[in-house]
Amino acid sequence: MGDCAGEWVNESRATKAHTPRALRRVDAEMQIKTAARSAGFAASVLRIPGIYAPDREGGTPRTRLEKGTPVLLAQDDVYTNHIHSDDLAQACIAALWRGKPQRTYNVSDHTALKMGDYFDLAADLYGLPKPPRISRDAAQGSLPLMLLSFMSESRRLDNSRMLRELRVKLRYPTVNEGLLGV
Repeated sequence: MGDCAGEWVNESRATKAHTPRALRRVDAEMQIKTAARSAGFAASVLRIPGIYAPDREGGTPRTRLEKGTPVLLAQDDVYTNHIHSDDLAQACIAALWRGKPQRTYNVSDHTALKMGDYFDLAADLYGLPKPPRISRDAAQGSLPLMLLSFMSESRRLDNSRMLRELRVKLRYPTVNEGLLGV
């Protein structure tokens, strides 16, 4: 999808991919739709953001918080999107049965948080210190490239098509419920 400067984004918005990871994703979407159309079968594309799973090793922000990995200062921060693994599985099954041919779906919960706020929330839930905040310039020199790529795109995914067409009822509508497992 690419950076959308924190705007709400639905599936019909034109992609603005700039990073190698985003370009690969857009290319994969096009290839899937083209192959399906050429072969005469239906395929749904699911755009899946940050997957988390409290019952899996490394499936939550806990380890990153325990390491003290920094997040961006509020003025440099980006919006991120999340989906609990159980809700993702439900959306995948729903897409198999209810997905429209060559249709794209944003598979995301209802959370609208910037990345730093997400980690602050998780720290509070786990009783851990909040992560340090650093500038984007400082992050460029100290954080891994993969993590930086997540910090270079800001958007809030509109999941209304998933809810309406796939009829997904999220078990964990926000990261607050999902991280707590309630």
